[in-house]
Parts: sequence; structure tokens; C-alpha cells
Amino acid sequence: MPQKVEISSKTIIFTIFFLLFLFFLWQIKDLIFSLFIAFIISSSLKPAVNFLEKKKIPRPVSSILVFLVFLMVIYSLFGLIIPPLLKEIITLLKNFPLIIKSVLTNYNLETNLDFISQNIPSLANQTLSFVKGVFSNLIFVTSTLFFSFYFLHEKKLVDVLFANFFEEIEIKKIEVIYERTERRVSSWFWGELILMLAVGMMNYLGLTLIGLRYSLALAVLAGMLEVIPTVGPITAAVPAILIGFGHSPIMGISAALVAFIVQQLENNLLVPLVMKKVVGLHPIVTLIALIIGGRLAGILGVLLAVPTAIFIETVLIEAQKLQRK
Repeated sequence: MPQKVEISSKTIIFTIFFLLFLFFLWQIKDLIFSLFIAFIISSSLKPAVNFLEKKKIPRPVSSILVFLVFLMVIYSLFGLIIPPLLKEIITLLKNFPLIIKSVLTNYNLETNLDFISQNIPSLANQTLSFVKGVFSNLIFVTSTLFFSFYFLHEKKLVDVLFANFFEEIEIKKIEVIYERTERRVSSWFWGELILMLAVGMMNYLGLTLIGLRYSLALAVLAGMLEVIPTVGPITAAVPAILIGFGHSPIMGISAALVAFIVQQLENNLLVPLVMKKVVGLHPIVTLIALIIGGRLAGILGVLLAVPTAIFIETVLIEAQKLQRK
């Protein structure tokens, strides 16, 4: 006799409100991105503020000093390094179809180059438009910087935000979870930054030694893609190898060898040394996070996929630990 499945009115109402809540979150996704980026920035800068505060410098002054240094570094990066780098990247993207044709001609390979010829050059303009778009969105950038400074300046942020909604015991639990999440995200940020710089420098040194063109742009690409685990390093190696084979077989093999050596040093030396404080995510979880992030928010979603996964994992783990106590 078939069993009847009954759905209560409470379940229906809860489902409707849950879906409406998800819809609301989607509508304010830009604000969520802004808050999360601010959380990453403040978590990364907070150790410096805490250090200055221990040296008897008032927290407001410490926060202002650290934040000003952060802004100066960002301004210097985009004012001095990015413009010449973009020129080299744009030149590389515009010449990339010719390099592909050269490789295919030299090695008697056949393929349809219409897509490459029509779309690859446009990536140069898209790259430039993306950079301009990010910094032309003054509301997003300004709000993110404002949130970052507020999170950095406010020592008891959880208590300030949730004191009127939760009891003191619950506030203490939230503070513990928040602080541990901050530490892990901060460790990830600085570890990832060190990895990006190290991988970029090693690629630049190796590609320059073998005499490959566009070594600066390719090295920066390798450093930037380091933020995407597993997939990033492999993706970054492909253009260098193609450019190498477009010049000569020996150059192509040399470029592949440089990529192989850098990846071995990264996987066996740098990652264990630099990321020892960060509990690594399972590769499957990482891949799922990257796919979901890319589908939901494009490039920004991919860049924030790993720290978001770390944030969610840490919150769940710490919440379970506190429930067991």
C-alpha cells in the first residue's frame, strides 16, 4: 500500500521564505562581495595593527598607519607597474594568433583558427576593460575600503554588531569562530601572496635565461594564476610553451622544462613551507568551489572561491567544536 507524503504548512512557509532569502542575497551579491573582500583585507592587516598596539601605539593611530601603508602599496603597484605590464600583455595577446599559426605550420598540425583569430586579440581590450571597470566602480571600491578600515579599526567587531541580538555566551562563541576564521584567512592571504611572488619571480628568471619573449607578461600571468590551485599553474604554462615552440623546438622544450621545474619546486618546497599554517582543502572541494565561483561571479568568483571555501569550512568546523564542549 503506497505511503502518503504529507507536507506541513510550516514546511511550505519555511521553503518559501528560504527561497526568498536566497533571492535577496543574490540581489545584494555585490555588497556581499564587498564585505568579504573587506574581511580578507582587514584579516590580513590586523596582525600589523595588533603588533603596533602592543608597542603602546593607540589602535586608531595604528589602524590609520597600517591602512595608509596598504593604500600606498596598492597605488604604487597600479601606478608604476601595471601600465607597462599591460602594454606587454596586450602585445602578447594580439600576437598570440600568429604564434599559434606559426606552431601549427611548423609542425604540420591542422585546426580551425577562425575562433582564435577573431577572439584572442579581443582579450587585450577585455583585460584592459576589466581593470578599468574595477577601478571605475567607485562605489564598490570605496565601500570595500571603508568596510576594510572599519573591520580593522574595531577590535570587538562581533560584540558591536551582535550584542543586541544574542546573549553573552553566544557572543563569545561567535567571537571565537570569527577570530579563528580571521587567522586562517590571513594565513591563506599572506601565504598565497608569497607563493604568487615566488612563482612569478622563478618563471621570470627561468624564461629570461632561455631567452623567451614576453617573459615579464608570462611570469606575471603565472604568478596571478597561482591563486587558482591545480588548474592555474597548468594554464599558465601553456602560453609559454606555445610561444617557445613558435620560435623553435628547443625553445619550446626549454619553456616546458622551466614550467616543470617551477611546479616541482612549488609543490615540494614552497607550498609545504609557506602554507604549513593553512589546512589545505581537498582537491575535489577546491575544484567544486572554483566551478561554482566562476558560474556565479566570473573572474571575481574564481578569485574568491578558495578563501570562501576556507571561510565556510572553518566556520563549520569551529561551530561543531564549540557544540561538543
